[in-house]
Amino acid sequence: MNRLPGTRTLPAWTTRRWLRAGVAVSAVVLALLGGAGAWALGRTASLTDNLVNVKSPALSTSFRLESALLNQETGIRGYGLTGTPDFLAPYRQGLADQATYTGNLSALLHGDRARTQDLKAVQEAAATWQERIARPISTAPAGAPAPVALTRAAEGKATFNALRAALGEQQERLRADRVRAVDELSAAMTLRNWIFATIAVVIAALAVLVSAALRRGITTPLEKLGSDARTIAAGDFDHPISETGPADLRRLSGEIDSMRRRLVRELAFTEEARFRLDAQAADLQRSNAELEQFAYVASHDLQEPLRKVSSFTQLLQRRYGGQLDAKADQYIDYAVDGANRMQVLINDLLDFSRVGRVHHELKELDLEDVFEQSLGSLSVSAEEAEAVIEHDPLPALVADPTQMGMLWQNLLGNAIKFRRPGHTPRIRVGAERDGDLWRFTVTDNGIGIAPEYAEKVFVIFQRLHTKDAYAGSGIGLAMCKKIVEFHGGTIAVDPAYGSDPDSEPGTRIVFTLAAKPPPTPGPYPVEGAADTERGAKQAS
Repeated sequence: MNRLPGTRTLPAWTTRRWLRAGVAVSAVVLALLGGAGAWALGRTASLTDNLVNVKSPALSTSFRLESALLNQETGIRGYGLTGTPDFLAPYRQGLADQATYTGNLSALLHGDRARTQDLKAVQEAAATWQERIARPISTAPAGAPAPVALTRAAEGKATFNALRAALGEQQERLRADRVRAVDELSAAMTLRNWIFATIAVVIAALAVLVSAALRRGITTPLEKLGSDARTIAAGDFDHPISETGPADLRRLSGEIDSMRRRLVRELAFTEEARFRLDAQAADLQRSNAELEQFAYVASHDLQEPLRKVSSFTQLLQRRYGGQLDAKADQYIDYAVDGANRMQVLINDLLDFSRVGRVHHELKELDLEDVFEQSLGSLSVSAEEAEAVIEHDPLPALVADPTQMGMLWQNLLGNAIKFRRPGHTPRIRVGAERDGDLWRFTVTDNGIGIAPEYAEKVFVIFQRLHTKDAYAGSGIGLAMCKKIVEFHGGTIAVDPAYGSDPDSEPGTRIVFTLAAKPPPTPGPYPVEGAADTERGAKQAS
């Protein structure tokens, strides 16, 4: 394929390769987005935990620590001024609370060096106040004001103010840390929301891109290929198949188009062969019609000269028989016998040519009646041979009655004629349904037919015996074959019957007939045939 200068072609990627690349890119993008989303969720959770479990509790614990220290200062001041022991209860409770809150703050601020220093400053200020003021006053005797409270009043006030200043600084820094933690959490949540919105947009964009890529790279080429295939299946075999899409789909389209071109060539060859076959069939039909016309007309035209030859040779035999020498009498006998056999052959040829041409009256008939009529026609030869004829119930068919009569007469006549000397002829006719056909068998115990002659016996004028052994012209089975094929059936000799040396010899003829014969072209018209046949009847 020629490319324009400066143009680039896409690599010949297959559908599988495109899919793998698309899946890999999508997986990388989704993995990155998933990592970003996980990071955003982790950061939000971490900031939330820091705010909820560290910053806020630390600030509130600092307030509680301040309250515990104020309770201590209140108790010490009241005890120092009055000496009443009841004022020591808040002091002692404040000490316990201070220890608890200090421990909690130390745990909450673990790792935060600046806030730990603030807590340490508070603890040092509290220790100074307790050492200089609280413990000396609390150990003074009860019942009277403590002298230390009076002498160290100014110092106590200054040390406790220093403690409160340390607490204030701690609380201010803890409050600032909490505000900063809230701001960081808010920013993290905003970032998280943007990240997840971006993930949703990217996933939607990926879905759109995948859908567009599938439509452009697979669905559209397949639809185009299917459309081209349907156009070709509708009969437009010259319609080319476009090669679009990935490399494998283009290769598939090219292979299908190659198959289409081959089919076009095959169809063209088949069409040409069909035209030739139709022409040959038409030539064969004309040739068959001409041959039948020739056989029919020639046989009729031979009747008259042959009749004259036969008549005059018979006159010679009657008038000069015994007057000439023996050789002349023999020649006259030969001439008379030849003329008579020629007459028989011509009549048989006429009967053969009439099958499917003159006798063409298809109608519903009962084969039982036709079979009985055929037996009546063969009654003399059957009685002379003492033949035993049996048959199954025969069906009703759509057939030509004259041809059916000729079929039964030839088959039964052959079974009677070709009997074994010294044996009573036994003939069995069977009939059974075989799908759309009727299957008939004619079985006898005669001399049989050798397997090598199983097809030759159906050829016209083919004899297996001399005329001295068995009379006839050798046209009977050929006529049976023509009648059966005219009615859409087949006929053959059963090669398995009589082939066993231990079994009784004989012949079985198997033939089939359709319940309704297939449509066949009408008999070919023979010019002058009707006039010739009327002339032959008048002459006879």
